[in-house]
Amino acid sequence: MRVFNCLKLGTGLLGAGMLAAIVSVPAHAGDAAKVAAIVKGLDNPFFQTMQKGIEEQGKANGVNVSVQAAANMGDATGQADRLTAMAMQDFDCYLVNPISVSNLVQALVPVAQKKKPIVNIDSTIDAEQAKAAGFAVSTYIGTDNVAAGALAGEEMLKLVPKGAKVALVAGIVGDVGSNARIKGFKQAVEGKLEVVVMVSADWDREKALTAATDILAAHPDLAGFFAANDIMALGVERAVQTSGKDVKVIGLDGIVDALKSIAAGELTATVAQYPYVVGAMGVEACALAAKGKELPANVPAPVLLINKDNAEASLKNFPRPGGDYPDPFREMLK
Repeated sequence: MRVFNCLKLGTGLLGAGMLAAIVSVPAHAGDAAKVAAIVKGLDNPFFQTMQKGIEEQGKANGVNVSVQAAANMGDATGQADRLTAMAMQDFDCYLVNPISVSNLVQALVPVAQKKKPIVNIDSTIDAEQAKAAGFAVSTYIGTDNVAAGALAGEEMLKLVPKGAKVALVAGIVGDVGSNARIKGFKQAVEGKLEVVVMVSADWDREKALTAATDILAAHPDLAGFFAANDIMALGVERAVQTSGKDVKVIGLDGIVDALKSIAAGELTATVAQYPYVVGAMGVEACALAAKGKELPANVPAPVLLINKDNAEASLKNFPRPGGDYPDPFREMLK
């Protein structure tokens, strides 16, 4: 049985050891907990899978779950508006996946005032801004993006010659997750590969395709690309195919289209996250928090490097991992 890599989370983003600044009020004994979940745009299949994990785990745990989503990946204001509406309703716990570190902070103020627990998944809420607004999250569940980027960098080192030239394709400028993934990749290849250019493609496949086409023209001896998510990596791979060159392309997320592309011998590799698991663990955490249980401050989500050797198996197991992984909430619910 494969044991999945659960990357250790840093303590700076959410203040490790910080639990909710306002003591949460537990749900009445015997009542099914009511959980409000807000996720990023469902235009990205990654978050469709997260929603599925939330909804299916809710059924498994006997938790009533209501899921709302941003209109798209850039709809920070719309996401906050949806959460504001949910905050006016009677939920026992709020499960939040913010578009940015700050866009949901003000919408969570009335949640904290009602003394309801807040579970933060995938993308972090800035701890200092939350503290200034009078609250802290009960737990954070997600990937250590620096370490995930480093896994991609380590794979690239196996694929291209020492000193080879590589290019980086980031997400939205200023996005914390994108920055962390790029940072991890650069740390892994520092002094071993030459990063010749970095561009931002806003998590968009077509923008990544255009950017990669330009980069390939400007750097005909390029050996590899790292894209901060799979959607952009697939755009980059299309540009590489059009060029007819042998250039390695590594993404990050582990969406189905990327796994299929790897299995077909197109995309080189990805670092797979498991949004289904992140969503499911978030519901488990909310079920516990609604009962007044104290939660661990940071819980790492499983990740796995996917290449041609394990792409078919990963597709078979999708959206769940194929091996065991630590889940403290599952243990606490027993």
